[in-house]
Amino acid sequence: MAQLWGGRFQSTASDLMQSFNESFSLDKRLWHEDITASIAHVTMLGTCKIITNEESEALISELNNLHAEIQADPSVLSGPHEDIHSFVEAKMIESLGTIGKKMHTARSRNDQVATDMKLYVKHSLQDLSKLIEVMILTFKEKGASLSHVLMPAYTHLQRAQIVTFSYVLDAYVAMFERDLHKIEFAINSLDESPLGAGALAGTTYPINRELTAELLGFSGGPQRNYLDSVSSRDFIIDALGCFASLMTHMSRFAEDFIIYSSQEFGFVECSDSFATGSSMMPQKKNPDALELIRGKSAKVISLLNAMYTTMKGLPLSYNKDMQEDKAIYFESLDTTVACVQILSGVVEELQVNETRLAETIHKGFLNATELADYLVRKGIAFREAHEIVGAMVLHAINENMQLHELSLETMLTFTDKFEDDIFDALNPATILNQGIKKAMWQH
Repeated sequence: MAQLWGGRFQSTASDLMQSFNESFSLDKRLWHEDITASIAHVTMLGTCKIITNEESEALISELNNLHAEIQADPSVLSGPHEDIHSFVEAKMIESLGTIGKKMHTARSRNDQVATDMKLYVKHSLQDLSKLIEVMILTFKEKGASLSHVLMPAYTHLQRAQIVTFSYVLDAYVAMFERDLHKIEFAINSLDESPLGAGALAGTTYPINRELTAELLGFSGGPQRNYLDSVSSRDFIIDALGCFASLMTHMSRFAEDFIIYSSQEFGFVECSDSFATGSSMMPQKKNPDALELIRGKSAKVISLLNAMYTTMKGLPLSYNKDMQEDKAIYFESLDTTVACVQILSGVVEELQVNETRLAETIHKGFLNATELADYLVRKGIAFREAHEIVGAMVLHAINENMQLHELSLETMLTFTDKFEDDIFDALNPATILNQGIKKAMWQH
């Protein structure tokens, strides 16, 4: 295995230690970022006359060639290398000899990997944002097609008030939009370059950190403290926090619609594309896509906790524990991306039982709050109106009736404030038009 640090050692590490220590099998995923950062670095080295212009141009050319080669055939990323950094450097030495050995001048793997990871996290968050925007559009389009469908909304899983089906979807749109804001904040927070921090205290070479920051698109310029640059992974924690928040919101949606798809509710049905059956019970159609989202959310949340736990006791500056950040981040990212794509498909193909929903809005005393509000408009204090309607609900339960089924004469036995307009006030369409429950899809 190629090593970048063997000069101080009298013998090589054991095969077991080399296997335990290597990260190439995982961090080869950073090949684009490592080559991109290396191009910026050698460009700066040439500009600052630390290496000659000819050496800089040769390295840039070979780095671009390697990039194109990997892009055309990812199997190039193979061999017994310790990490992606040693792989890229070995390729440069193989192609350019002594010139290749100059690529790492004024740089440490500590600032190199921090730069690679910042670039990767930044780009992956930007890509995730686009997927979330597609998911939000899917929710909005489904909601717009169902804006006429009424349904009960719940507290404590008990029927509470009438809303539109689209308004339920819009509740999750609002959550996902906040997740987009969190991602934007995470990107802005990480947008400073660690490159040039060296191992922990910079370098004596006359480098230009502003140039490499600009070349790599770090809008905040270089990070100001070298120790912080190489030893902090809060940008990963911030990103993982975004994933955990998004997964929590998707899991809540999954829970709602798993319940709604049960035969006891019968509100919705997942399409065949996003459901599975039973190996024993031929009648079963299980909402497994939603159940997997709900289950995978636990893993993403636990990975956030794992990263916090990894970092909480580390002394300054870099420690090998931090190598685990990539395994944590990649798994969390991949899981979150998959769930966003799956949920978009589930919602796009979701089948809604409008007949069943129409039945439910006339049961469960969903208009009780509106009945109390009606009495308030007639001059009764809300707390008194609440008590009157509670008594009316109890009476209706005993008579096996709904509130709107009570006669005006019966209602007047509870208070003389009722008039003929009470029945219009209890109409579901009237209730929707009076409140904020009607979903708005204009934003």
